[in-house]
Amino acid sequence: MIVNPQDFHQDDLYVDLAPLLGRNLHLKCEGFNFAGSIKLKVAAEMVAQAERDGTLRPGSTIVESSSGNLGVALSIVAANRGYRFVCVTDTRCNLAAKLMMTALGGQVYTVTEPDPVSGLLGARLRYVRELCASSPQYVWLNQYANSGNWRAHYRHTAPSIVRRFGNLDVLFVGAGTTGTLMGCARYLRDTRQRAKVVAVDAVGSVTFGGVPAPRHIPGLGTSVRPPMLDERYVDDVLHVREADTVRMCRTLAGHGFLFGGSTGTVVSGALDWLAANDPQGRMTAVAIAPDLGERYLESIYQPGWCDEMFGAEAGHLGREPVTGSH
Repeated sequence: MIVNPQDFHQDDLYVDLAPLLGRNLHLKCEGFNFAGSIKLKVAAEMVAQAERDGTLRPGSTIVESSSGNLGVALSIVAANRGYRFVCVTDTRCNLAAKLMMTALGGQVYTVTEPDPVSGLLGARLRYVRELCASSPQYVWLNQYANSGNWRAHYRHTAPSIVRRFGNLDVLFVGAGTTGTLMGCARYLRDTRQRAKVVAVDAVGSVTFGGVPAPRHIPGLGTSVRPPMLDERYVDDVLHVREADTVRMCRTLAGHGFLFGGSTGTVVSGALDWLAANDPQGRMTAVAIAPDLGERYLESIYQPGWCDEMFGAEAGHLGREPVTGSH
């Protein structure tokens, strides 16, 4: 029995992808909680930390920049703890996430014009700073630099993986704010685990020094290098094209597993890495799936959206959804 929605998280659910995809890879499913994503851990940790240090007080309004999942998670925690919440997002945030935030009492502001240098994320951050400067009631938790972001995974995500896979050889983690990546990598290093940590990023992201390019799928990748990233903890970095993200999501859906875009990216990158580094399939490998796929039904699972985003390549992105009756 639980009292607070943020207290529930199914933390020990894995899908064995070997029978489906032909590689020895276990997928840690983080979408089974009231927020539908791994970000509920982060939201709960950051809010609790802000309450302990006095940053959040009765009457405060939480403000955060989010592409969707953290916004939903913070809407839940804010409602439960009695705070108002404002999410600053951009045009890549899907409609389902926006509707969930407003249903939970949150307010959503959508940035439509990118900053000339730092893109949509830079424009979001500028708006957040302006909002906070307008009144002391606004409190920016700043997921990009907040230690609670990575500590949530240091305290929960990584230990649960090690408990299940004591012989872990490689962990694949998607890179957005890099909170999950840094928390897991720091824990593995501090507890002297032998496992390699492989970061999976999107093509067009600047997180690891890549060339900036338009990205259409929310979740992974940034247009501003995350302040908490410390590459000394990362053994390898992969960049995955968004077309390959969609292809992998549709492949998994063809087997009955509906996952989000970040999961498609991570699994696609992990399979390529394992093919090159573990052709015999002897490694114990885990990849983290941050969320499920219902928030992407209007994008990566829709042929029309893929036609618009990927043009001629859209016809080669895998299994199309089946609709209608027989």
